[in-house]
Amino acid sequence: MEELLLTKKHDEQRQGEAYLPSYNIAAKYSRLFYIESYGCAMNFSDSEIVASILSAEGFGATSRVEEADLILVNTCSIREKAEQTVRKRLTEFKKLKVAKPATLVGILGCMAERLKSKLLEEEKLVDIVIGPDAYRSLPGLILEAEGGQKGVNVLLSRDETYADISPVRLNSNGITAFVSIMRGCNNMCSFCVVPFTRGRERSRNAFSIIQECHDLFNAGYKEVTLLGQNVDSYYYTTDASATPVSFANLLESVAMISPDLRVRFSTSHPKDITDDVLHTMAKYDNICKHIHLPVQSGSSRLLQMMNRNYSREWYMAKVDRIREIVPGCGITSDIITGFCTETEEDNEATISLMKYGEFDMSYMYFYSERPGTLAHRRYKDDIPEAIKKRRLAEVVETQNKLSQDSNKKDIGKTFKVLIEGDSKKTGSDWKGRSSQNKVLVFSKANYDLHPGDYVNVKVNDCTQATLLGEIVN
Repeated sequence: MEELLLTKKHDEQRQGEAYLPSYNIAAKYSRLFYIESYGCAMNFSDSEIVASILSAEGFGATSRVEEADLILVNTCSIREKAEQTVRKRLTEFKKLKVAKPATLVGILGCMAERLKSKLLEEEKLVDIVIGPDAYRSLPGLILEAEGGQKGVNVLLSRDETYADISPVRLNSNGITAFVSIMRGCNNMCSFCVVPFTRGRERSRNAFSIIQECHDLFNAGYKEVTLLGQNVDSYYYTTDASATPVSFANLLESVAMISPDLRVRFSTSHPKDITDDVLHTMAKYDNICKHIHLPVQSGSSRLLQMMNRNYSREWYMAKVDRIREIVPGCGITSDIITGFCTETEEDNEATISLMKYGEFDMSYMYFYSERPGTLAHRRYKDDIPEAIKKRRLAEVVETQNKLSQDSNKKDIGKTFKVLIEGDSKKTGSDWKGRSSQNKVLVFSKANYDLHPGDYVNVKVNDCTQATLLGEIVN
C-alpha cells in the first residue's frame, strides 16, 4: 500500500462540524478521491476504513476537491445542523460536476441510510449512497455509477466490524490514532437515531484490536483512542466455552503493549461503566485519566423519557465512584436542552447536576427531533426554539464557568504532556494534552523536542479552554 502523506484536525468535533481534509499525496495515482467527515470521531474512523478500501483499488487521496475523481461525504444524522451542512456541501459538489461531468459524488454513513431516496432521485445530488455496514461494496458501486447507474447499498449487518481492514491513517502527525472496537448500538435512547442507522451492537475481534494497536505503536504512534458508541458494553468471545473479553480486559491488554503508549477511550454510557474499568484505569499510568460520560439531562423525569436507564441520583453516585477510584480524573459530558415537555425546573436540575459533576467540558445542544426515533413517535416536540436556545445559553454559561474554574485549579500543577505539534497561534510554542484531556500550550524554549515526545509542563496561567505553561525538568 502506498505511503500517504496526510494530516488531519484530530480532536473530536461537535456534532454537525466537519473533519475537513488537509492531506496531500504524491502524484502516483491515476484516480483521486476526496473525503469529508461530519459528526463524531466514529465517522472519521469510518473514513479511514473507506480510504483503505479505495487505496487497494488504486485510488489516492487528495485535499483538492476540484481534482478529485470521486468525492465522498461521510455523514451524520444525529443533529439537524449536520444534515443542513451536508446538503449545502452536496449542492456545491454538484456544481463542480458541471465542469467535470465524470466526477462521482457519494454519501456514506448515517444520512445515507436515512435519506437515500431524496438525495438520489428527488434532489439528484449524488451518484453513490452507501451505509456504514456496506463499505466493502464501494468498489462495485463505483463501477455501477461509472456505467450510468446509481450505486446504492444501505443494508445493515449483524456481524460486520471491518476487523481485517488496516485503516489508512488520515492524520500524518503519526502520533495519535483512532481504533474502532465495536459498531452499532443496543441502547434505544428515545432521541437518538444511531440504532436505526448503524444497526445492532457487535464487538470487534479483540485480537485484531490489540494487533492494530501494536502495529500503530511500532509505527511510531504514541496514543490510541478506543472508539465505540458505548465502549463499556464491549464483549467478545470466540465460542461458548471461551473466556469472554470485557472492556476492562481489552483496556488492560492495550495498556500492556508499552508504558509509552497512551490509551484513551470514548464513549462511556453511565449505566454501563464498571468498577473493573475504573480499577484498570487506576492501575495503569498510561491509561488516560479522562472519561466522557454523557448525562444529557439532570432531570430524572426527562432521563426516563429519554430511555437512558439511570436517574439523576444514580449518575451522581457514578461521578462519586469515579472520583473515589480514579482521583483527579477528568470528566466531560453531553447535554441536551429543550427535550420534549422540559420545564424550567428540569433545566435548573441540569445546571445543578453540571455543577455537582464539575465537568471540565461539555458538548451542548438544544433538542433536534430526528425522524424515526422513539421520541419522534412517542412525544410532541413542544418546546419553542427560542426557549430551547435560551436554556442552552444558560447551560453554556454554566459550563464556561466550570471550565474556567477547573483550569484555574490546575495553575501551579505539573502534568506529563504528549507533544502533538505546533500551537495553532505560533510556531514557537508546542501544543499537547494532559492525561485528563486538557490542552496545554507551552514554549519550545531551547529544548530539543519533537512531536511524540513526552514532557513535564508546569501550568502558570490558563484561559477558559487552554492551560498555559512551561517545560520543567
